[in-house]
Amino acid sequence: ASSACLVKKGVRLGPVPAGDFVGQSATGGAFRAILAGNDVTVSFGLTLDDANNIDQAYRRFHAKNVGINDVLRAQGSAVMLWHVHPSDADIATITGCLEK
Repeated sequence: ASSACLVKKGVRLGPVPAGDFVGQSATGGAFRAILAGNDVTVSFGLTLDDANNIDQAYRRFHAKNVGINDVLRAQGSAVMLWHVHPSDADIATITGCLEK
């Protein structure tokens, strides 16, 4: 439902990047949303505990030169890993479709 909502808003979708083993192993699936000037990997847990595990894995395995608190967000069972600091409009676009 989230991916269909984003497509209706004109957001391009793609697969999780090859090196993102956390997103690729998400129990509820994952996709990459490509926005103007940024992209985000949205990973889903089947439960809130799964989402917490995804969040913890991203925090554990992030590159040391990445400010993970700036680019990692969670909402319900979804975890969003942004390529760069997201704008408020980009966050609203993605999270608005997570509520559907």
